[in-house]
Amino acid sequence: MTKAVIVGGGPNGLAAGLHLARNGVAVQVLEANEDVGGGARSAELTVPGVVHDVCSAFHPMGVGSPFWKEVDLSRHGLRWRWPEIDCAHPLDDDSTALLYQSIEQTADGLGADRRRWKAVFGDLARNFDDLGADLLRPIAHMPSHPIKLGLFGPRALLPASVLAKAFRTPQGRALFGGIAAHVYTRLDRPLTASLGLMIGASGHRYGWPVAEGGSGAITDALVRALTEAGGSIATGVPVTSRRDIPDADIVMLDLSPAQIVSLYGDALPGRIRSAYEKYRMGSSAFKVDFAVRGDIPWRDARCAAAGTVHLGGTFRQMREAERLRATGVMPERPFTLIGQQYVADPTRSNGQINPIWAYAHVPFGYDGDATEAIVAQIERFAPGFRDIVVATSVTSVAGMTEKNRNYIGGDILGGSNAGLQMLLRPRPAIDPYRVGIPGVYICSQSAPPGAGIHGMCGYRAAESALRGLAGRGLSGSRR
Repeated sequence: MTKAVIVGGGPNGLAAGLHLARNGVAVQVLEANEDVGGGARSAELTVPGVVHDVCSAFHPMGVGSPFWKEVDLSRHGLRWRWPEIDCAHPLDDDSTALLYQSIEQTADGLGADRRRWKAVFGDLARNFDDLGADLLRPIAHMPSHPIKLGLFGPRALLPASVLAKAFRTPQGRALFGGIAAHVYTRLDRPLTASLGLMIGASGHRYGWPVAEGGSGAITDALVRALTEAGGSIATGVPVTSRRDIPDADIVMLDLSPAQIVSLYGDALPGRIRSAYEKYRMGSSAFKVDFAVRGDIPWRDARCAAAGTVHLGGTFRQMREAERLRATGVMPERPFTLIGQQYVADPTRSNGQINPIWAYAHVPFGYDGDATEAIVAQIERFAPGFRDIVVATSVTSVAGMTEKNRNYIGGDILGGSNAGLQMLLRPRPAIDPYRVGIPGVYICSQSAPPGAGIHGMCGYRAAESALRGLAGRGLSGSRR
């Protein structure tokens, strides 16, 4: 029987293993930590009975993932839960822009920007599934929906700062800017509108749900599906050299390019090793989990019903904060994301004690303490927040790397999205999953289509591996 070893048990490693196992390959997953899940894990980080997401929290790209839908993770226990309001973006004048799953409801709240919001996002939301089929894969392919992709392209190529000018109101510009800031790089650079457009469109198509019980529930469902398909998982098994990898027909690496170089070194073709060594990291996060009594005392009470709250002020303020961060300067007011998952999923709370998930965008490798900056950003829009905090758990940039070795320098996206690297990660290639060694593939979020708990990096890499089997005269039993 054809055998595959998956190095790394994050969502993409598990997705790659699941797709191979469903196609007749004997799969073994090796995970260095004592539990699998990578960025999709949950834990009681502050108070017993209060469940926090360790990294990824909201999943607008996950609920619509073609692979998650194909394997039907709901059959394996995954339940999505939606907040009343997907995202709130408060401003200092006490106004707030609100993002709903309904594009009509969102647009109605933006006043003079009503028609503009629908013009920017309407067709993308309607066509999201077709667009996703083309965008959640390597850029070098024959598009299945060329007209829809062609309509998306001109907007996606713009800097977020240019597309923001399509909106007249501070609220419209800020709401778009907060979504676009998920690109985690300067907002005045080409292509930076693209991720904001996709996340916004995905939200209007599927909402911004959470997994009931915590993001670890996604991992639990994947483990059940993989086990049912015949795969096995070994935890507490660090892979530090090629000698640690059992003989296999396929090796899938849910690792960063730098880690692949450390494992395979001179076995890599020179051009690929060079590309991996030049691959840039840069999306560092500083995270604080709070346990609070009751709800955050937002000045605009509607924020308490939002699953996500973006704290960055006006578009201009966010643009400046991201510019400073990208140049290695810690902003006084960093772009900060707040997760109130419990409003959609009350199973995460313990009585009146609720979990609050918060992280700030900080310079790559930042060695300072951003806790006070995060608290100050919350207090800016919710005076009295400090008074309801019961407990905190801080994960510094270095702590991010300690918890997940793929998060080099605290980079939670698997690589910088600056410039063409957003499109051509981890290297320019027709098949970017191949590492230049027969049977060995990269399947992490450093590969297309990039970060997010959607499993598509692992799925696409497994597809490449199955094609490679046929080319080597081997096979699984494809379904």
